[in-house]
Amino acid sequence: MSPLWNLVRTFVFISLVAIGGANAVLPEIHRQVVDIQSWMNDETFASLFSIAQAAPGPNVLIVSLIGWYVAGLPGLAIATASVIFPSCFLAFFAGRFLTRHAEKEWLRRIKVALVPIAIGLMLAGGVVMARAADRAALPVTITAAAAAVVVFSNRNPIWVLAAAAAIAVIARHSGVSA
Repeated sequence: MSPLWNLVRTFVFISLVAIGGANAVLPEIHRQVVDIQSWMNDETFASLFSIAQAAPGPNVLIVSLIGWYVAGLPGLAIATASVIFPSCFLAFFAGRFLTRHAEKEWLRRIKVALVPIAIGLMLAGGVVMARAADRAALPVTITAAAAAVVVFSNRNPIWVLAAAAAIAVIARHSGVSA
C-alpha cells in the first residue's frame, strides 16, 4: 500500500476523534506512527513533536512533519489535509446542530461529560511524549519536577519550560547525560 494512502487512512480517522485538538490524540498518533506503521522510532517522533511545539502555529503541525518525514512534500500536504478537513467538516455540521439544540438538557450533559474525556486524552499525550523523550535519569527528573510545578503552583508554564531548558543546557555543557 502506498505511503500516501497510509497517511490518509491513518490521519482521517484520527482527525474525527480529536476532541481537544491534536495533543489529545497524541498517544494514538504515536501508536500509529511508531508502533503500527513503523515510520519512525520514539526518538524521531519526540524530535518532530518538539519542532512542532516550538514552531508558531497549531498543534496539528506534528502531523504535517510526520507526513514530510514519511513522503516528502506530497506526504506533508496529504497528511495535513487528512487531519484538517474531516474535523473541519465535522465541526461545521456539529456547530450547526448544536446551535439549533443549544437549550436542550441532554446536550448540556453531553458537553459536560466530554470535558474530562478531553482532559484525560491530553494528559495521556503528555505521558506518551514523556516516555518517548525521556531516556535518562535527568530528563525524567526534569519532566517530573516541571509537571509538579505546573500542577501545584500558579506559576506561568513558560517559566517552567525556560528553567527546564536551562537545566538541560547546563547539564549538557557539564557532560551530564541528558
